[in-house]
Amino acid sequence: MTVNDIPIISFFQRVLDPLIVMGMLYLATLAFGQPFSGYCLVLMVLAFFISSAVYQHIDPYRTWRSGRMLAYARDTLFGWCLTLAVLYFLGTASGMRYYYDERVLLAWAIATPLIIVASHIAVRVRSRRRAGNAGYSVRSIVVAGANDVGLKFADVCERHPNLFMQVQGFFDDRGAGRHPEGLNDPIYPMLGRMADIPGYVRQHNIKMIFISQPVSAQPRIRGLIDELQDTTASVYFLPDVYVFDLMQARFDTVGGMPVIAISETPFMGFDSVIKRGVDLVVSVTALLLLAPLMALIAIAIKLDSPGPVLFLQRRYGLYGEAITVYKFRSMSVSDDGPHIVQAHQGDARVTRLGRLLRRSSLDELPQFINALQGRMSVVGPRPHAVAHNELYRKLIKGYMLRHKVKPGITGWAQVNGLRGETATLDKMEARIQCDLDYLRNWSLWLDLWIMLKTVQVVLSRENAH
Repeated sequence: MTVNDIPIISFFQRVLDPLIVMGMLYLATLAFGQPFSGYCLVLMVLAFFISSAVYQHIDPYRTWRSGRMLAYARDTLFGWCLTLAVLYFLGTASGMRYYYDERVLLAWAIATPLIIVASHIAVRVRSRRRAGNAGYSVRSIVVAGANDVGLKFADVCERHPNLFMQVQGFFDDRGAGRHPEGLNDPIYPMLGRMADIPGYVRQHNIKMIFISQPVSAQPRIRGLIDELQDTTASVYFLPDVYVFDLMQARFDTVGGMPVIAISETPFMGFDSVIKRGVDLVVSVTALLLLAPLMALIAIAIKLDSPGPVLFLQRRYGLYGEAITVYKFRSMSVSDDGPHIVQAHQGDARVTRLGRLLRRSSLDELPQFINALQGRMSVVGPRPHAVAHNELYRKLIKGYMLRHKVKPGITGWAQVNGLRGETATLDKMEARIQCDLDYLRNWSLWLDLWIMLKTVQVVLSRENAH
């Protein structure tokens, strides 16, 4: 289903948002007693087309549909800032910006995104209230296929009344014993067999039909679609991708051809900009504040034991490519071969100063340089030595999926008690599960929470040796 199939979102894109962008400029000129000149009309037209292109690329309605209103407001504001940046560049290059009252432009720039977000929230609240009325319905739906995918889709329609989609029931040729739990009840009744769909659609004026059938049922699907051409109902296909362990699944196009992403990085588009921006700010701030301490540690390492100040080790980074990770040397050896023994409690290889550095995690400070370089992130799955990667990728399902993002200085696993040595396979499996959960549920707020939690974990000195 495309965005434009949802009438309320189509209303935003095609009517409400353009009217707000243009209308706020007109109101701003009136508010400051300025005439609405031809230059204002040119700016209005440019703003309309540029904002439409920007918002189509950023797609803030994606987060709006999922109910993430803070993320939606963030994307809307970011898109408007990009629009203003393009307009400013064009105005400066052409000299047109000097024909406008700066007070008008400032008021327009501030008020427009606020009104857009407020209007969307108001429409969303109103739609929920209207959808709560049992007598109110926009489009009736039936699902062809009583299976987990169809039931999941029906639950989505039930949880999001702003979609204005009401599921009437299911059709399936299989017996009740093969239906998933949750069907055959008053909420999602069984309405008949697949052959009964066209007649039911015509009789009850059903607006939309969602086909939830496996690819193996292609002849049956083709026959159903042929019969439904005699109705006015819109027909959609629910792909059976939920049988896979999804990782940031989404729909996309390649050269205009629709594709489904089953396993994808969470850092796409604007999210990748946010992630990199946070890494730069945090790493630069940390290096500036900690530079004196890092200099003292370097001097202490040279005085404590022979060897280099930094320990360099090859590890896997983004997309499994080898990177060099920096740490303050805490051992008398620097293993980086095919066989590496993890540090453990009472390890004789750890130097006197190294024990203090490892317990306090001060040995990790040079990794802020890695984050500044873009090889690592402040938050992400902790990188493992290449030798350990090659071992565990054969033993743990989905192990390499953690490399769909940059490795981190700290991570979700580390703040959940899985810091330090992983002496058994069970412990490593638990760590990998935490890493994959992080990829599935990433948000800026989760990263900030992990950073704060890391401070507490480091001060407690749990599992550090």
